[in-house]
Amino acid sequence: MQRIPTPMTSGILLLGLGPGSPDLLTRQAWQTLQEAKEIYLRTCQHPTVAGFPPGLQVHSFDALYQNSQTFEEVYETIIQEVLCLGARPQGVIYAVPGHPFVAEATCPEIARRARAQGLPVQVIEGLSFLEPTFTALGVDPLPHTALVDALLLSAAHAPAFPPDAPALIAQIHSAGVASDVKLTLMENYPDEHPVMLVHAAGTPECQVEHLRLYEIDRGPHIGLLTTLYLPPLPTGTSFEAFHNIIAHLRAPDGCPWDRKQTHQSLRPYLLEETYETLDALDAENPQAICEELGDLLLQIVLHAQVANEAGDFNMPAILQHIHDKIVRRHPHVFGDVEVDGVGRVLENWERIKAAERHANGQAEKSLLDGVARSLPALSQAQEYQSRASHTGFEWPSRADFLAKVSEECAEIVSAPDAEARAREMGDLFLALANLARHLEIDAESALRQANARFRQRFAYIEGQARQQGKSIADFSLDEMLAFWQAAKKD
Repeated sequence: MQRIPTPMTSGILLLGLGPGSPDLLTRQAWQTLQEAKEIYLRTCQHPTVAGFPPGLQVHSFDALYQNSQTFEEVYETIIQEVLCLGARPQGVIYAVPGHPFVAEATCPEIARRARAQGLPVQVIEGLSFLEPTFTALGVDPLPHTALVDALLLSAAHAPAFPPDAPALIAQIHSAGVASDVKLTLMENYPDEHPVMLVHAAGTPECQVEHLRLYEIDRGPHIGLLTTLYLPPLPTGTSFEAFHNIIAHLRAPDGCPWDRKQTHQSLRPYLLEETYETLDALDAENPQAICEELGDLLLQIVLHAQVANEAGDFNMPAILQHIHDKIVRRHPHVFGDVEVDGVGRVLENWERIKAAERHANGQAEKSLLDGVARSLPALSQAQEYQSRASHTGFEWPSRADFLAKVSEECAEIVSAPDAEARAREMGDLFLALANLARHLEIDAESALRQANARFRQRFAYIEGQARQQGKSIADFSLDEMLAFWQAAKKD
């Protein structure tokens, strides 16, 4: 960046006022303030302003914060005004709290646009809020403290930084912002997670509050100089940490078994873990679901690591691909498209997918081509018919669905041979899957649950036989059915 001598002629001087106390102004900043005739401030709401040299004419942009709808509007107006002032023969001194390039939206953009316009820019650095904040906390930001803007975090639905690293969240300037930040953080952190609010770092009024996460919007000291310090969750609670241990397993000093795996050798484990996850879902066991989802994630990350080592793709590419696809296929969420129900969402989805295929130069495909051929048969049947229904290929009433099931039952009875009966049985399964879809029942899950019930009830019959010292074959069908009914009641 071009350096120009002081006092200023034309151009822009960006000056950092430090974190709060006038004692923390740099020597260069203080000399500039003494020599200056006028200065423009982003805000007068900063303790250092009270220590300015007498006779310095001070202008501020505070009124913009009251008259504008958003911070973006405020910042854009300030940027344009400073650029105009910088074009004057006397130039302009524009001062901001802290450091001009730390947690400051206006200065980097002013510098960028000034360079494009050929305006000279000088930067007089200031102590940022970071140094006195970490001093007050008594912690070192290394090796990987996340620096987070509270305004962006408050608008998010989940934190965008790893929870097993500490975070410093700046601009907690009101109870409202603190409340929104709290709700976002609670996606990953327990309500009772210990945190610290640092108020007025770099001033004699500096104070550190030790609180629980759920309490951060209740404190009486929140103000313009408040920052939240978020200690980390235990090691291993982030996706990044998990990715690292899988990469370690595949490294030369890793596990011999993991190192020799390929996409094909891992295929059975991916299938096994998928079905075990489905079992946990069917059992509605949260602890088991949590464990099985972790096992399934292990398989996904292993495949990603194998591909990375082969130079095919890596984890960021996987995440970028699915991120872009979700955003692209949900214009009613991330864009300006309006929909009036699930049906319209699905119609838009299919149109977007068709446009993607056309953009990629792919030949026109059947609507059913995207259904995986490795799906279980009932799931595949239901998905085929669901996609076909989006085109209007659908029975008009429930009675028609039931009539189709009855028709297929009759055709099994009248089938002339085993091959025809097998064909008609397949048609019956198809009709039943379609009826289940119409009734908003997942056919695969319904059958899996029925299988589980059959297994339980048959085990009950076996248990009754053992209690009587007999084999199950010693009982008549009527006796076994009586046990069956007892199992249902039990």
